[in-house]
Amino acid sequence: MDNLIKSTLSLLFIGFSLSGIAQNKTSVTPQPSADAPQISKHIYGHFAEHLGRCIYGGFYVGEDSEIPNLDGVRKDIIAALKEMKIPNLRWPGGCFADTYHWKDGVGDKSARPTIVNQWWGGVTEDNSFGTHDFLNLCEALETEPYISGNIGSGTVREFAEWIQYVNHNGVSPMADLRRKNGREKPWNVRFWGLGNEAWGCGGNMTAEFYSNLYRQYATYMTDWSNTSDLYRVASGASDGNYNWTEVLMKNIPGKLIEAVALHSYSVIDWGNKSSATEFSDTEYFQTMQRAFKMDEYITKHTAIMDRYDPNKKIDLIVDEWGGWYDVEPGTNPGFLYQQNTMRDAMIAGMTLNIFNNHAERVKMANLAQTVNVLQAVILTEGEKLILTPTYHVLKMYAVHKDAQLIPLKYEAPLFTKNGESLPAISLSASKGKNNKTNISLVNIDDTQSHTIAIELSKLNVKNFKATILTSKSLQDHNDFDNPEVVTPKPFKKIKVKNGAAIIELPPFSVVVVEAD
Repeated sequence: MDNLIKSTLSLLFIGFSLSGIAQNKTSVTPQPSADAPQISKHIYGHFAEHLGRCIYGGFYVGEDSEIPNLDGVRKDIIAALKEMKIPNLRWPGGCFADTYHWKDGVGDKSARPTIVNQWWGGVTEDNSFGTHDFLNLCEALETEPYISGNIGSGTVREFAEWIQYVNHNGVSPMADLRRKNGREKPWNVRFWGLGNEAWGCGGNMTAEFYSNLYRQYATYMTDWSNTSDLYRVASGASDGNYNWTEVLMKNIPGKLIEAVALHSYSVIDWGNKSSATEFSDTEYFQTMQRAFKMDEYITKHTAIMDRYDPNKKIDLIVDEWGGWYDVEPGTNPGFLYQQNTMRDAMIAGMTLNIFNNHAERVKMANLAQTVNVLQAVILTEGEKLILTPTYHVLKMYAVHKDAQLIPLKYEAPLFTKNGESLPAISLSASKGKNNKTNISLVNIDDTQSHTIAIELSKLNVKNFKATILTSKSLQDHNDFDNPEVVTPKPFKKIKVKNGAAIIELPPFSVVVVEAD
C-alpha cells in the first residue's frame, strides 16, 4: 500500500470523555496530494445473478404483475437504486454465467427454452429475463452494464456474437437479429468479464489453462490490431491465491486485458457460516477479521501486478465481495437469502474504505448481491420492499465517487477480542469536484466509542455536515414489519478545537462527514 495511506497499528493511551466513558483518541493527519488517485465511481458497483430471488421475484416480477413495474421490472427497485446512484451492474453471474447461453434469452418470450439453474436451487427458469431486459434495466437505472460471458460451457463464436448483438451499429447477422427483436440502436456495452471463477464453478481450470483460453477469447473481441474500446476483465483469484494472479499477469499480454478480478467473502467458516441475525460477539469479531483481510489481499495481489505492470495500466476489480452467512430458517438453501444487520454495515463501511485507499489500482467492485441474495441492499416480500443497513452505507459513501483521494496518516487503536486484535477504526477521505471534503469513518469496536481528531490545517474547511448509521444492537435489522429500525440520522458530535475536528464515534457506527 502507498506509504501515504498506510496506517500503523498501535495501542494508544486510553483517555476519558466528559461522561466518564473510557475512549481511545486517534489523531489523523490528512496529506492532500496532487498526485493522489481518483476514487472511481465504479468501486460502488453491484451484482445481480440468476440466483434465488435476485432476478425472478426480485428485480423481475413480469409485465402482468400487480406490483408496479417497467417492462416487468419493479419500479420501486429502480427508484431505490437510482437514489443510490449505482454506477454499474454485473449480470448474469456468478457461477450461473458459465452455464448461460444468451440466445436462449432473446426473441419471443413464449418461445424461449427453459434452463435448469444447476448451481442455485435446481429450479427451472423460463429465460423471460434476458439480454434486452437487463440492458434496458441498466438504461432505466442510468448505470453501466457489466456482462459476465460464458467461456466455461460456451464457445468463442457464441461470445463474439453476443458482443456483436449488443454493440454493432451496422449491418451484420447479430445486429439484424437485435433489430428484429425490437432494438434498433446498440447498447454499447463496455465492461465484459471473460468467465467467472474459472478455478472453481467456471470450469475447475488451472491458471495456465485459463490464461491461454482467455487469450483466445480476448482476441476475438478485438480487431486485427488487438485494440478495443471494450474493457476486458479476466476471471481472477479467490482470496489469497496469489499464484493465480501471477500466472495471469505473466501469460496474458497487456494489449489483451484491462483488468484482473478478485473475489473475497467475509465468511467465518464455510462449514459453519453462523446465523445472519443471531450471532455472538465472538462471531462478530471473526467476521470483521475476515472482512479486514481484504486489505491484505489487495496489497499482495497489487504487488504482483506491479512487477508485471509497473505503469498500472491493468486494473484490479473486486467483482464479488460481502458477508456470507447461513440462509434464513425455512428458506431454500440454494437461494442464499439472508437478513442484513449492523454487522453488515460494518463490513460495508470498512471494505469501502479499503477500496478507496487502494484507488490507485482498484477501479471497480461489485457487492454481492443487489436484491434478496447474500449482503443485499434491498429485500422484497410480495409487494413489500425494505432497504437494508448496507444500502444506507453505500448511499452515504456516494460522496466519494470520482473524487480525489486524500491520503490519511494515523495510528489506529486496537479492537481486541479473545487475545486477538484488529484496528478499531477505518477511515478514508476525498475531495469532490464540488470542492467539498468527504471523510468516512467506521468504528468496528462493539463496546467502546473512539474519539477521532482530524487536523484541519491542510483541508481549509470550516463547515461540517455529517450523517451516522448505528443502532442499539449489532443484531438490529430492518424487516417487513419494522422497515426503519436502522436508518441514517444527522450527526452533531463534531467540535472544532485547537485546529482539529473532534469526532466521537459510538460503538459499531458509520459516520460520513462533508466539509467545506
